[in-house]
Amino acid sequence: MTTATGLTATRPWGASRLAPYPTTVRLPHAAVEVDPDTQLGVFRDCHGQVVEMGKHGTGTGTETNVTTSSDNQTGNDQGKDQENDQD
Repeated sequence: MTTATGLTATRPWGASRLAPYPTTVRLPHAAVEVDPDTQLGVFRDCHGQVVEMGKHGTGTGTETNVTTSSDNQTGNDQGKDQENDQD
């Protein structure tokens, strides 16, 4: 298809990757509140009973900064490192 400006319209590459959402499942909770001691979400059903919603992983990461010597000499540069930990 050619537009009024003479440019050819093309379909975005990501449009070919689209798919319908998977079938959803109704979760058995009616309310969520934050536990003041643990600061975690507590899920409750329509009777006020706690519902276990499963576990999820946690992760931490550290990163060192790039440093350069004060006289701008490259011999003493320290590179940038990253370290990640995933449960």
